[in-house]
Amino acid sequence: MHTLTEQQSLRFEVSDNAIVTLWLDGGGRPVVVLDRHLIQRLNTTLDEIEALTDIKGLMLKSDCERVFVAGADLAEIDALDDHGLHGYLAFGTTVFTRIANLPYPTVALINGAALGGGLEIAMHCQGIIASTTNAKGKPYPIGLPEAGLGICPGWGGTQMLPARIDPAAALQATATGTTFMSNELPEGLCADMVESTGELDNAGLEWLAAQSKPDECIISVNNDAVFANAANVDLEPSEAANAVLLAYKTGVEQGYAAGVSIEQCELVKLRHTPTARQRLEAFLSKG
Repeated sequence: MHTLTEQQSLRFEVSDNAIVTLWLDGGGRPVVVLDRHLIQRLNTTLDEIEALTDIKGLMLKSDCERVFVAGADLAEIDALDDHGLHGYLAFGTTVFTRIANLPYPTVALINGAALGGGLEIAMHCQGIIASTTNAKGKPYPIGLPEAGLGICPGWGGTQMLPARIDPAAALQATATGTTFMSNELPEGLCADMVESTGELDNAGLEWLAAQSKPDECIISVNNDAVFANAANVDLEPSEAANAVLLAYKTGVEQGYAAGVSIEQCELVKLRHTPTARQRLEAFLSKG
């Protein structure tokens, strides 16, 4: 028997084979955007999921056909003072880390654009499975575009992307804000790919059945040679690129938590720079 739970938090379903499917939703928006309310609802829902027994895996999905998660709510973030933004970023990290720490395999099923915080929350899962095309049959972007706005990731992107794909390629993309297309993803980002969104559930179930619970997906290499190889990428100098490199180096040398801490401090500082102010205000004016 399937049990379906719908809370004021988030909807999740437990199947006969003890797999939890958890849906991120837009809370009334046309697309899923990470904001404080969604993160709070996720936190509450994880309380409920962690109370379940004999669970064998979790699939993280979006209830939106248009996107997986379009990113963080930049208007909400930009309205916070520095102290408030530090607290907000730390809260998100705490909640997303709960996914990584679940005692069974987890997989994010990406069906559409997964940008910024959307990719970061997916990377807190052990595996990612993506469809080559979205519901309309078209390729879609996946990546960390923050540097294009003069800022940097804030929920571990500088740490987790280099742990999944070639570190040099990860730094190049993150430091410039360049995203990937779903039909041209770098090796290692996804554990599996399917042609269409309708194939994601079965692929997720098959993948979970073959897994054991791993360590958290973080940068695990801590030697200078690896950093030198990645950090010598030829990047056009910018404040955002410098922040990405600093956070990455800190993660390699001091561990994941230290890298994320630097990343968040740099994000808070970067948003006050002239470049970020100009680009953020232009971006937010479109909304």
